[in-house]
Amino acid sequence: MADPTQIVILHGDQTGEELLRDALRFLDPELTGVQVELSHFDLSLAKRRETNNQVVLDASDALLAAGYGIKAATITPEQTGDVGSPNAILRARIGGQVIVRTGRRIPSVRPVAGVYSPISVIRMAVDDAYGATEWREGEGLDQWAFRTEKISRRTCKVVAEYSFHQARRLGGKVFGGPKYTVSPVYDGLFKEELDAAAGRNPDVRYDPQLIDATYAMLIATTGEPLVVPALNRDGDTLSDLVMQLFGTIAGAESALLAFDGEGKVKVMMTEAPHGTAPALEGKNVANPMAMIMSVASLLGHMEGEREHLASRAVYEATLETVSDGIRTADLGGHSGTSEFTDEVIRRVRTKLDVWASLSDVER
Repeated sequence: MADPTQIVILHGDQTGEELLRDALRFLDPELTGVQVELSHFDLSLAKRRETNNQVVLDASDALLAAGYGIKAATITPEQTGDVGSPNAILRARIGGQVIVRTGRRIPSVRPVAGVYSPISVIRMAVDDAYGATEWREGEGLDQWAFRTEKISRRTCKVVAEYSFHQARRLGGKVFGGPKYTVSPVYDGLFKEELDAAAGRNPDVRYDPQLIDATYAMLIATTGEPLVVPALNRDGDTLSDLVMQLFGTIAGAESALLAFDGEGKVKVMMTEAPHGTAPALEGKNVANPMAMIMSVASLLGHMEGEREHLASRAVYEATLETVSDGIRTADLGGHSGTSEFTDEVIRRVRTKLDVWASLSDVER
């Protein structure tokens, strides 16, 4: 028997932690047949303060060693001088360069403006407006605020190349881009790498648009799948818009990717794109879809037929559950978090049992 796959579990805060605990049920080998070994790290705000973020550094090192992780939503304190965002530390420590978020149609849920085909946002995970140096000069109405941002050609190339890879997987096109007409040096660097990637991937359609046109045209699109490459801040706002176009920000997972020198994924960490939802904590009403699909995405990126079957089963069971009317309140339903999760697990078990009886895959 092969050694179990190591997965790092990054615990969080409030409703985010509750949803993670539910999602971890889908990593039970008794359910999926996938042998995993879990390493747990407490990234709650209290623990980060207690350890002065050492727990985040330790978790990052574990992610680099394991290659796979799943994270709950965490609180980022607003006060200057506090422990800050664990996400920023994780991204920097593991060399995360790309964040992937894919909105997809949720069966029987009417999307905004008739958007039905998948839309993937390939977001630059580092630099840009985040981590920029900021300062102010002057007083009163004569005060000025300044910011120094940066992006690297290396990161631009990775984001561009992965955009074409994702478009090929989805059978769609690379669409959109930065506002290079206003910022030919800064945004233009990203545009140059997108154009170069298009030349290396002639089999993938490329439809470059300015970022403002991209927003406008996303509302009207109904056709082929789209992959939208974006700078860090543009991608942050685009991701939330795309998720909501399909019915809820809790309807799909988010993945952080780090690459090796040959452009292959060396670390993948998945999570839900929504926050900790403190108002929902302890009420058993939050939508667990994004966290459940985070497990499905992680399994789907592992090697092995058993892992891929488990991934497909979780994705299908989640969407079928919604289609059959078992929904949380954000999708117009009356089911609780536990009821939804239990039903998805039941369907996953049934699917894997049936598929095993129809194939040579051993359970």
